Amino acid sequence: MHSQTTVALWENDIPDAINNSNYQEKPVLDNGVLVKIQKVVKPTLTIYKPKKPNGTAIVICPGGGYRHLAMNKEGFKVAEWLSTLGVTAIVLKYRLPSDSIMKNKSVGPLQDAQEAMRYVRRHAAALNIDPSKVGVLGFSAGGHLAATLSTQYDLGVYKHDNTSAKPDFSILIYPVISMDNSITHQGSKTSLLGENPSFERVQQFSNELQVDEHTPMTFIVHATDDKSVPIENSLRYYMALKKHQVPAELHIYEKGGHGFGLGRKYTSQFWAFTCEKWLLSHTFTSSKHN
Repeated sequence: MHSQTTVALWENDIPDAINNSNYQEKPVLDNGVLVKIQKVVKPTLTIYKPKKPNGTAIVICPGGGYRHLAMNKEGFKVAEWLSTLGVTAIVLKYRLPSDSIMKNKSVGPLQDAQEAMRYVRRHAAALNIDPSKVGVLGFSAGGHLAATLSTQYDLGVYKHDNTSAKPDFSILIYPVISMDNSITHQGSKTSLLGENPSFERVQQFSNELQVDEHTPMTFIVHATDDKSVPIENSLRYYMALKKHQVPAELHIYEKGGHGFGLGRKYTSQFWAFTCEKWLLSHTFTSSKHN
């Protein structure tokens, strides 16, 4: 059991926003449920409060190639699952990169992700969560955003208070990690960085190059037969974490392809159970669920 509420992410003006009345959100609904959305203008947090919260919170970043957000499959359904573990789950509807509504489209999503972490910590008491147990979970391009947040949580992309935006842990599911042409998801790269990004920009948003000893502990899932986002993304990030002695766990499944969400068939369907064990092992959950 859980209660659910949606709030605006930004309590004041969105930083570096460009007002554009011609740019309007495009939601896709199925039986009243938001399945996916394009052209996000007003980022929100949908907060799932479990009946018996255990103090852990996780901000969820749905994927969609930085072109849309798979809000239901990689957002709401995941939040429902986490809430059964006693986790306060927060689905982030973040702005997608666009020159039409933001001065620097490459950092627009990161602004939202940083502010989501700060919002959760600022409201820790009201949410009944421990501000030292706030993680991030991302799928595909949302995994890239989660990894960017995990490695560049202190990048000054907007003026903010002293609240930390650093995740205490991250969970990356078939994530886009690198902007290296040999392994990147080209659609995500183009949407985020444009057609001809500079070498420096490519390096900055190749998250395997941004890992250091302060990067949060990480749980990674990928399928070997992923045709959209090559498994080398997860492999490189894992090896960077290992190099810097950051606790990390990588699960490679034989079959599952891309976009399997909580898992429907093939070997990838078991990752949620394995993730529960990982959360338990690091005391982010307890063996007593709701």
